Amino acid sequence: MKLASFHGASGLRMGLVDGEEIVDLATGDHPLPNDILSLIGAGEDGRQAACRAARSAQRFYLPSVRLGPPIPAPRKFLGLGLSFRSHIEETRAKGGAIPAHQIWFNKQVTALNGPYDPVHAPRVSQQLDYEGELAIVIGRRARHVQSGDAASFIAGYMICNDFSVRDWMRRSPTAMLGKSFDTHGPVGPWLTTADEVPNPEQLGIRTWVDGELRQDGNTSELIYSFGQMIEELTQVFTLEPGDILATGTPAGVGFGFDPPRFLSAGQTVRVEVEGLGHIENRIIAEPR
Repeated sequence: MKLASFHGASGLRMGLVDGEEIVDLATGDHPLPNDILSLIGAGEDGRQAACRAARSAQRFYLPSVRLGPPIPAPRKFLGLGLSFRSHIEETRAKGGAIPAHQIWFNKQVTALNGPYDPVHAPRVSQQLDYEGELAIVIGRRARHVQSGDAASFIAGYMICNDFSVRDWMRRSPTAMLGKSFDTHGPVGPWLTTADEVPNPEQLGIRTWVDGELRQDGNTSELIYSFGQMIEELTQVFTLEPGDILATGTPAGVGFGFDPPRFLSAGQTVRVEVEGLGHIENRIIAEPR
């Protein structure tokens, strides 16, 4: 199942992607509340309810609608740094320190952006960078989860471009400032439920800038399993339905080049993850 949000006359709507169509699940004979977090939290019952609603609900031609972030209002938006072997090596070549443990950072939820919406080039920096990633979406409350049990807490997967403002990352040891500029968290194009992704740790990730392939990696490069990620986090706090975990990026980011190849207004960045589709964002000057 592919769950999405799309812009309708009354704001963001919850939809189910069915081929070339998107179904408005809040219409028809079995309408659902326009609340994707509740649907995700309901697990299998929620999936069955979505299927019932889709039978008679209003449908739209998918290319005719503007998609929003599949999870419009998550409680948490977290990212993991230095989790791909290839990215660790390019960071090491630049003199970066390699951590002994998982390094998580907070990406403010106001950074969320739609899968095809424009991304702002900040007025305060010339060091905007891209990071194509696979994102996990949590399906139910999770606390003190063991790695081997973690799969049952995952609702599904989507694509994320963890845009990073490198000089502002260096201003704070947490990296939060450089990771949280408005519009710098496009995700989507939809949430593909876990039952449709049999091998999430063996998926290709590719990023293009203006048609030039910059990143060509695979989640098999991850030094931590998704279970280890969830175990680490839930030792500290509760993960909740709809929480987004961006799991890291492979080599080929802009700062890894010599000289660095940062982004500027007018460029377009496309990220594809095998089996999940693609997102594509044009860089524009930050509006005043």
